Amino acid sequence: MSEWKNTLYYGDNLAIMREYISDESVDLIYLDPPFNSNRNYNVLFKDESGQDAESQITAFEDTWHWGRISEKIYEELAADSSEKISAMISAFRQFIGINQMMAYLVMMTARLIEMRRILKPTGSLYLHCDPTTSHYLKMVLDAIFRAENFKCEIIWERSQTRSSISKNYRKAHDVILFFTKSDNYTFNMQYRELSETSLDNYRYQDEKGRYRLVPLLVSGIRKGETGATWKEIDPNIRGKSGMHWITTHVNLEEYERQGLIVFSKSGIPNLKYYLEASPGMPLNDNWHDIRLIPASSGESMGYPTQKPVALLERIVQAGSNEGDVIFDPFCGCGTAIIAAQNLNRRWIGIDITHLAVALQKYRLKETFGLVEKQDYEVIGEPEDAASARQLAQDDRYQFQWWALSLVQAKPVGGESGGKKGRKGKDSGIDGVINFIDDAEQKIKRILVQVKSGKVRPGDIRDLIGTVEREKAAMGIFITLELPSSDMNKEAVSAGFYHSQGWERNYPKIQILTIEALLNRESPDMPPLRMTFGKSRKDAKNGQGQNRLF
Repeated sequence: MSEWKNTLYYGDNLAIMREYISDESVDLIYLDPPFNSNRNYNVLFKDESGQDAESQITAFEDTWHWGRISEKIYEELAADSSEKISAMISAFRQFIGINQMMAYLVMMTARLIEMRRILKPTGSLYLHCDPTTSHYLKMVLDAIFRAENFKCEIIWERSQTRSSISKNYRKAHDVILFFTKSDNYTFNMQYRELSETSLDNYRYQDEKGRYRLVPLLVSGIRKGETGATWKEIDPNIRGKSGMHWITTHVNLEEYERQGLIVFSKSGIPNLKYYLEASPGMPLNDNWHDIRLIPASSGESMGYPTQKPVALLERIVQAGSNEGDVIFDPFCGCGTAIIAAQNLNRRWIGIDITHLAVALQKYRLKETFGLVEKQDYEVIGEPEDAASARQLAQDDRYQFQWWALSLVQAKPVGGESGGKKGRKGKDSGIDGVINFIDDAEQKIKRILVQVKSGKVRPGDIRDLIGTVEREKAAMGIFITLELPSSDMNKEAVSAGFYHSQGWERNYPKIQILTIEALLNRESPDMPPLRMTFGKSRKDAKNGQGQNRLF
């Protein structure tokens, strides 16, 4: 336990599971894979040669396409998997055809096989999806986990907002498929607040409080102690088909000693059940008491698929105990990790974009004060100038988002689940740092530019002009290359920003190299105090939370 370190991974979760995560090492898996819920359902079934389908792929564009990778994995599944999985995936191909949905199911099947491998015998899996894919994914899970280990299909009613759709019912729910690895699985019943109707049942009251009456005799004949006579009451002759006690005679005697038994006029004994002792209403598979996070909420990170912390805390509490390992292979903005940390669980998270990994790091820092490489591991990010240069060559947008995370800057104009970026209306701005340092509580901005190629003095002049045009307080220029002396002169010529709150000057334009940032150098700027609103769920340590979007 003492050697364990929570870990964030950047990269493809299939490769990471195979390389880093050992057999039967995880207690609970929650996954919320991209399932194209915001796209036209029919697009998923268009042939891969169709240009319309090509133009609409935004999330996981390399993973959820049918191509050489998906064909290779399909062949592996068909040839090397169990008979059930092989038959299932072959039938899917005949029925669905070659399209994005088939690619999605192939990639998910390979990953779910690995998830079953790493799950402990007492473990469980909660797969979050929507009705466009839930029926297919359930068949995949039946083949991998076995149909008898399917526990239930949870309906999360995420919204009750009305809409103007006239030719269909409004889509207001997601599906969470609950599977276990065996019959011996961890499960802690969860409760929600009693409804007004349930509260009305507690219509009696004494000096101990409100209570309701629970019959101690219920239908059905039993031959053991619960079917035997107690207090001259023979349960077998009660009712048309006989009855039995709900507990043993020893417990009945104890209830009577405590004054908890009330006899009805017909002689049926009832147990006083006090409202104070009720944990609430046991949850069923229809969760309608947790809503989507409003954009105006302090909990909102601006992440398009963000789930409420309350939803993930419910799942984590139900399927694990303190100290257990929670695994989220599609982290996104890291809500499952936040829930696990809140509830004293250990955790592993994976995401394929530096944008999401950066967001998780910010959230852990602002919520719990956790520092990467110190309080938890981050594996897969550049650790030196050479690996940073390689990332820039491979994917400049991923490099840009990673570089922005080194100065805690909010990315501008990126797609959260994809690999494309855009400048947006603020041309020349890659990231923004917001701060407040005066009594008027006005938000001030530091604009950030990232360059992975050649740099010149004109780049600094352009940044100065952008800062002036946008009426920003400061500008930061991040570069892979060493700045020239002329670039440094241009930066110095911009003068200083005077902070009223901290009563000191800061260089208005600053140039920072990737190598310097990796060596823990940081921008000279006002502290990010009181910068963002607190999240009701996440601010358990009394700290504010950076909102990145």
